[in-house]
Amino acid sequence: MRFTHLHVHTEYSLLDGASRLDNLIDRCKELGMDSLAITDHGVMYAAIDFYQKCLSKGIKPIIGCEVYCAPGSRFDKTARGSGESANYHLILLAKNMQGYKNLIKLVSMAFVEGFYYKPRIDKTILKEYHEG
Repeated sequence: MRFTHLHVHTEYSLLDGASRLDNLIDRCKELGMDSLAITDHGVMYAAIDFYQKCLSKGIKPIIGCEVYCAPGSRFDKTARGSGESANYHLILLAKNMQGYKNLIKLVSMAFVEGFYYKPRIDKTILKEYHEG
């Protein structure tokens, strides 16, 4: 039976990563896994190193990101009342090159337009950059 981890944080993940790329990829190879995804919190800093290192070990790299979603607009910079979550998490995985480019765009826009304590996207840009 094949298994692929689709929710993995690396050392590049904001406040939530412990797995070093080399150790992670080597362990997956030892376990006979043929693919692996990374989904760091709000960033894609590890994407290129991850991609190259996976290919060198014969593992299919799946590039993703665990994005923070604003409850309303990414432009809203007001604090939410008690009991309301300030951000929601969403795992996004690139299916192809178009998906990778769209993921880069979403993560960049999260920092440039949606940053409020954390980089955030909203449903508007998710609808616009959902392909792939």
